[in-house]
Parts: sequence; structure tokens; C-alpha cells
Amino acid sequence: MVAEQLIGRGLTNQKILAAFRKVPRHLFVPEEYRLQAYADHPLPIGENQTISQPYIVALMTELLNIQPTSRILEIGTGSGYQTAILAELASEVYTIERIGKLSQTAQLILQDLGYSNIHFRVGDGALGWPEYAPYDRIIVSAASPKVPPQLLDQLSTKKGLLVLPVGERFQQTLTRIEKNGNQIKTSYHDYCVFVPLITDIYE
Repeated sequence: MVAEQLIGRGLTNQKILAAFRKVPRHLFVPEEYRLQAYADHPLPIGENQTISQPYIVALMTELLNIQPTSRILEIGTGSGYQTAILAELASEVYTIERIGKLSQTAQLILQDLGYSNIHFRVGDGALGWPEYAPYDRIIVSAASPKVPPQLLDQLSTKKGLLVLPVGERFQQTLTRIEKNGNQIKTSYHDYCVFVPLITDIYE
């Protein structure tokens, strides 16, 4: 299963592993891919989008250092799988998806699974969700050539963490930004490949 694969790749956070054991990944992929649902690679979910490989989901989740009281903004609901993992670990999750069909499908799955701490929105994720800011944690599940300034503005100044892939279309670097008061600290982690963030802010 997914959790055992993650242990083999060095993940030791027991709360994250428990979340991966609990969330049924096969429910978040199209029926024709369900036999591959627990393999450690991305899968298509329609609308030219993908569900990320479990290891990348786990790594980004670990970099967020989620606390039980954390309020999280997720950019790119996609299939809803990462959303479910976040909802297992955090107090509230605010998730934005640009493609309405994906948002609707994810919402139905997550509601059927009984999650009541997830809030959904369809829109340009690079603009964030300012009505509920600031957020303790922000995660972006799509690649951006640079950090959207609106997201940085909506990040808490009390050791807020933002994790996102930054770079060009076919190669990005998983980047973590910590915001503490007026200080910004950036660290760089694994190389990765995500679908591009669908946004109008760079036009």
C-alpha cells in the first residue's frame, strides 16, 4: 500500500502515514486507472490534469509541518486526494480549483467520505482566497514560474509556511517559504514536474 511505499522512501511522520493509510486513493482516480491507484506515479484525472504521485503528496505535506490547529489554503483541488490528506491533519482546509468540473467531482467524493472541514471555491488560485486570510499554511499543487505575490500576502506572519513547485513547464523545484514577521526564508527541495498553474495574473 501507499504508506508502506512511503516508509521505504524515508517518510517517518506517523500522522502523515496514518492519513495515507486512511484515505482511499482509488476513489480519486477514474475507474480505468483504479488498478494503478496505489502505484507511486501520477495518473490522469481528466481535463488535462493529473493526480500527483503519492511520494510527492507526502513530501509536500511533510514540508508544510501541519498542526492540528492549522488553517490551510490549497491551490489546485484537482482530484481532491491531497485535499483529503490535508483535512485529516488540519483544522480547516480552503481549496480552490480553476476547473469547475474537477471541483464538483472532488467535492462529491470528499462529502461522501464525511469531511466537514473543507471549503471549496472555483476560481484563479493565484489570487488566493483573501476573505479567510491569513492562512497558517498554503500549498500549491501546480507549477508557477514564480511565487504569486497574492499568496505570500495571505500567508500568516506567525511562522506561516508556503510550499509550491516553482519553475518552467517541464522542470520545477519544490520550494518552501517561511514567513515570520517581516522575514522571509526560502528553502529548496526535490526537483519535480507539475502541470502549469492556470492563472491570468502573468498575462
